[in-house]
Amino acid sequence: MAIKDSLEKFYKRKSVVVTGHTGFKGGWLAAWLKAMGSQVCGLALAPESGSASFFADAQIGKGMNSVLGDIRDFASVLKLFKQCRPEIVFHAAAQALVLRSYEEPIETYATNVMGTVNILEAARQTPSVRAVVIITSDKCYENREWIWGYREHDPMGGYDPYSSSKGCAELVTAAYRRSFFKDKKAAAIASARAGNVIGGGDWAKDRLIPDIIRGVIRKSVIPIRNPHALRPWQHVLEPLRGYLMLGQRLWQQEKDFAEAWNFGPHESAISVEQVARQLIELWGAGKLNISKRAPKMHEARYLKLDCSKAHALLGWRSLLTIEDALRLTVEWYRTVAKDPKSAGSITRDQIQRYMDLPC
Repeated sequence: MAIKDSLEKFYKRKSVVVTGHTGFKGGWLAAWLKAMGSQVCGLALAPESGSASFFADAQIGKGMNSVLGDIRDFASVLKLFKQCRPEIVFHAAAQALVLRSYEEPIETYATNVMGTVNILEAARQTPSVRAVVIITSDKCYENREWIWGYREHDPMGGYDPYSSSKGCAELVTAAYRRSFFKDKKAAAIASARAGNVIGGGDWAKDRLIPDIIRGVIRKSVIPIRNPHALRPWQHVLEPLRGYLMLGQRLWQQEKDFAEAWNFGPHESAISVEQVARQLIELWGAGKLNISKRAPKMHEARYLKLDCSKAHALLGWRSLLTIEDALRLTVEWYRTVAKDPKSAGSITRDQIQRYMDLPC
């Protein structure tokens, strides 16, 4: 059975809210939901001016109700929920950069913690909502740099403001679920943790793949600041499929699924340097400057998720190797570099090809 056979029929005509749809991950999720025929409403800040925008280039806002607003403003969030009357909510809006969290800790906590509170409270006040998936990060865990993967019941933590804020968002989600969504008729609330997602359309600063792509396109030397850090890399469509599968089970009021879930690749984590070298080899150009200095600010050296729960209970598993993920990523950027107007078509094409995979 292909992926589309298990998801497309369910999501067709479903009313869905996606927060953060002007960003990388939320943009891909909105595009996928539109491809399946969902009635999508989005709430997010406008893309940052003066930089490339996946949202604009791929015309993510076309064919959906796209609202530019701030999840820190509860009135705006509640207004959107009342207008769209969603059945399913995917909360992907966030301040998602570790280095930026050091520079703007107040904004990071306000967005990632109180923004999550506002989404959950709006869901609580909107009778149409049956399922909510709060998307956090693998960095929500108290990272002890151990070699085995973190399981969903491991302690929350976080060294830097970003990681800490995601741990806080998980605690907020758990508290809301226990306090306000215990009734059988109440919406089912879950959280989803994934990290180091790659794919076309990510133009964020201080993130590995976008930095490499910018360097390749500009023919400049590409600095690699933390080459030995090990991460579980995966293509953006992989965890998104997990979120969609989870949203379906929650909508069906299977309350056993209303808890935390990990979505990571089944392959072992590989280093930043290995990923960088594989990417420029696939592109056929690019020169790296591998840093020998310790990073100025703390970044986790090793982080891996244990996804046994998603494999066994949800039936989710990663389908793409790291080589597959890098090929798709290079294909997207190379296509758009040649023809900027092709961003929407290559995005839809990659989604369709992924949906045709057997699961």
